[in-house]
Amino acid sequence: MRRGFLFIVPVFLMSAVYAQEVGRPITLQECYDMAAQKNTLIMQAKHALKASEYNLEAEKRSYFPKVDLLAGYNYLGKPLEINLQQVKDGIVEGSSQQSVNTANEVFNQITGQHLPQQVQDRIFNATQRILNTVYPDYNPALSKQQYFTASLGFREAIYLGGKLSAVKDLAQARVTSGELNRQVVEKELYLLIGLQYLRIMYLNNILGHEERIVDAFRKNRDYAASLKANEILPPYLLNWAKVSLVQAESRYRNQQLEKQNALLELNKLMGLPLDTVINITDTLKYIPAAIHTATTPDFYQQNPAYRLLESKSSLAEVAVKTTRSLSLPNIFAIGNVSLYRKDLPLTMPPWLVGVEMQWNLFDGFQKQKRVKASKQLVEETRMLTENTRSSLEVRLQVCINKMNALKNDVAALDTARQQARLTTTLIEERMKTEMSSVKDVNDALLIEEEMEKIYYTGVLGYYLALAEYWSIVGTPQRLQEFIK
Repeated sequence: MRRGFLFIVPVFLMSAVYAQEVGRPITLQECYDMAAQKNTLIMQAKHALKASEYNLEAEKRSYFPKVDLLAGYNYLGKPLEINLQQVKDGIVEGSSQQSVNTANEVFNQITGQHLPQQVQDRIFNATQRILNTVYPDYNPALSKQQYFTASLGFREAIYLGGKLSAVKDLAQARVTSGELNRQVVEKELYLLIGLQYLRIMYLNNILGHEERIVDAFRKNRDYAASLKANEILPPYLLNWAKVSLVQAESRYRNQQLEKQNALLELNKLMGLPLDTVINITDTLKYIPAAIHTATTPDFYQQNPAYRLLESKSSLAEVAVKTTRSLSLPNIFAIGNVSLYRKDLPLTMPPWLVGVEMQWNLFDGFQKQKRVKASKQLVEETRMLTENTRSSLEVRLQVCINKMNALKNDVAALDTARQQARLTTTLIEERMKTEMSSVKDVNDALLIEEEMEKIYYTGVLGYYLALAEYWSIVGTPQRLQEFIK
């Protein structure tokens, strides 16, 4: 029972903390932080970077000697044999002649003369008959039908024509590319989160104004109902007021659903479960951003997408170096230490050392073609990098021009919406003195509603352009500094 109580207390405390967190509004910076920890695309980029780092560590260890345990079991279809029958005539004849020579030499030492030819022939024939009699009529086996060996093999690169350093440089370039790819994924995700957060802020503005508009339509309907009850207002004007109220409520509910969809999409971007409850209460407040419109010539150096292309160019140059090294020879120091031998038909030394060279002299000009292909890849990435640089410069200037244009539009729209509010107020006052109708109020409210939407749409467009500006510069997270 005590264990169960101890388990329930932490769970209760965690639930209480979670309940408090759910009710607390979250900021854009907190959205960035949650996405950095939970978004699957960022996690995938981090795993890819980690794999590249492990590959680099593996290539750095390629300079160490390779030690292998070599073992083999061999079973022969037939044991190794000496083919005595093939050499029989030579052995018998040679041995018989050797006997004659020996006897002749002994006789010469004693008498000083050679044996008579007839005696030599008899010795030769007698020896030949004896050897033919005792000579084996089979081929004896040299080994058993199976044998087993085990040894340690050593191999150390002495000269590989720069292949090891080229492979290490290639792995290092991939690590750099992986880190930049992680930054690209992260910055693009921050931009999408910022745009989605701006959309929710815009919807908060619209919902706040729609709520006030719905309330105004409701009051107008109630006022029309009282006038109709006193037979001052014709029934069709009351029906018009009711229809306008229903339409306003429908628009309000649709905006609420639009915000729910925006929150779902934001949950997905942050890597949270779709049913996670997040509370965003911020609204758009138009404050012109103080940014430097005169860009520095090398601003694109901070853009991760441009830096990623630069790393691809470096990767292509390393590939050229690696391809060229394939044409150079490879020299290895080798060694072998015998550990175990059983039933081996030959006697082997306990150890050996040596130097081995490998050099491909002809491969149908395959390496030359690969070098040319690598050079073309370098040129392709260089042109792509240059095109990206010019594209970023154009996009940045377009964003600056767009923000300047939207500043003028927002100022004009602000004047228009204030005038629409004033017009609605004046018509409502005139309706109280029966100098304007219920329909006039409905029309004024509709115009005010539309002017508010157009105004905040202009404000949203300004902040969207600002978000794109900081994304091009390479710091999309700075958007949160301007919407606090």
